[in-house]
Amino acid sequence: MRRVMVAGNWKMHGSFAGNRQLVEEISAGLSADAAVDVAVFVPAPYLAATVELTANSAIAVGAQDVSVHEQGAFTGETSGAMITDCGATMTLVGHSERRTLHGESSEAVARKAEAALGCGLTPVVCIGETLEQREAGTTEAVVAEQIDAVIDQLGIAGLARCVLAYEPVWAIGTGVTASPQQAQDVHAFIRSKIAAVDATIGGQLRILYGGSVKGSNASELFAMADIDGGLIGGASLSAENFLPICRAGEQA
Repeated sequence: MRRVMVAGNWKMHGSFAGNRQLVEEISAGLSADAAVDVAVFVPAPYLAATVELTANSAIAVGAQDVSVHEQGAFTGETSGAMITDCGATMTLVGHSERRTLHGESSEAVARKAEAALGCGLTPVVCIGETLEQREAGTTEAVVAEQIDAVIDQLGIAGLARCVLAYEPVWAIGTGVTASPQQAQDVHAFIRSKIAAVDATIGGQLRILYGGSVKGSNASELFAMADIDGGLIGGASLSAENFLPICRAGEQA
């Protein structure tokens, strides 16, 4: 039986006091034996403090990005070793905002995933198409190119150590959500593409959906055969909105 993952991406939000309250409320709302994996991806200044706050909970902590460099004159960068030194165990790579606002190529994202794996972190590799690409009918080609870059860099065995997160860019922070069937169709394509290389890895790889997931639609999304959880943005910033999504994951 699969185990759903619900991952909250706090983006550039938070404070020491606010994070403490949010973690305490989420922890209190999760059952001790919750049948869902919960993670939060926090801004770099709050990594160590959030790890400490979650020490007695089942909540994993991850960074929002990682440098391809181990160390050196790279002002503003955060290495994988620094992230693990803070106690975090995961990192996002290739979030749509990094691709669009910072111009990260698929090859750069793949190198970041490799750097994360080299430090013992689990990279959550974000992939997805823009509205223009969807309307042009190139969703599968775009997603395939993004996956191929990761496989070329890591090999299929390396990909097996990652989590994928499909983010239709047109459904992030817009309030517009892909229908469960639209999301499932892309997830099924992703899984079949990977299964064509290695059937076992294709069947086992976790593929999360990220695109305006809310308590009101989480159950229907998570019920889809190839959707293994969610990468949650705005709804992860309050326990009132995040916990219903976690509960939907438990029941999936």
